[in-house]
Amino acid sequence: MNDSLLQRVTLDLNICHGKPCIRGLRYPVEFILELLSSGMSIEEILADYEDLERDDILAALLFATRLTQVKSIYNIAR
Repeated sequence: MNDSLLQRVTLDLNICHGKPCIRGLRYPVEFILELLSSGMSIEEILADYEDLERDDILAALLFATRLTQVKSIYNIAR
């Protein structure tokens, strides 16, 4: 299931300057995350953006989760 969700996140230099986007659409993953962090529910996002699907939102969350799975974070701003 996770692999099929991650396949919804695409990278194309010609779309949104190569940022990770949902299914080649002009919805960067960061935009989906911003909507969620602003308090919008998945249902509200889907109502406002009819070309998005529930699995697109889940894919954005999974993609962000994978990006944060690091062994350690160093404070480089000293």
